[in-house]
Amino acid sequence: MTNGIRNIFISHVHEDDEGLKGLKDLLQRNGMTVRDYSVHSDNPNNAHDENYIKYEILAPRIRQSSAVVVYISPDTKWSEWVNWEIEYAHKQGKRIVGAYEDGASGCEMPEALENFRDALVGWRGSNIVGAIEGDVNESLDPDEKPPPPRDIVRHDCG
Repeated sequence: MTNGIRNIFISHVHEDDEGLKGLKDLLQRNGMTVRDYSVHSDNPNNAHDENYIKYEILAPRIRQSSAVVVYISPDTKWSEWVNWEIEYAHKQGKRIVGAYEDGASGCEMPEALENFRDALVGWRGSNIVGAIEGDVNESLDPDEKPPPPRDIVRHDCG
């Protein structure tokens, strides 16, 4: 376990702002202090231009972070912003961790998280900390079991 401070960006939908405090408390109880570089109700963004928000507000915060934690809830899958944040983090070579919200069950994850995640874990502090640190590199469902296999469309190169 770590005793250091980590700069992380928590990618989430604004309806989940309340859950961020629980996530940060869970990390703290498991030995990790975080500087949260994400935009949420405690540090709102009043800009309206999409490109300005992406490249002048979000992008620098993601670049300053050592990892991006995607807070997975029922609404996360449909967020274009969350998918953009994940894709941008991937282009920057950031560690990308999916963490299901407390009590989440059956939540589908954003497509970008399916494609670019380094780890996927349930609501267990030691696993989330381990995933941020790079010690946990597996994909688990909210109950901490391997997810079922998914169908992959294959194309012949003929």
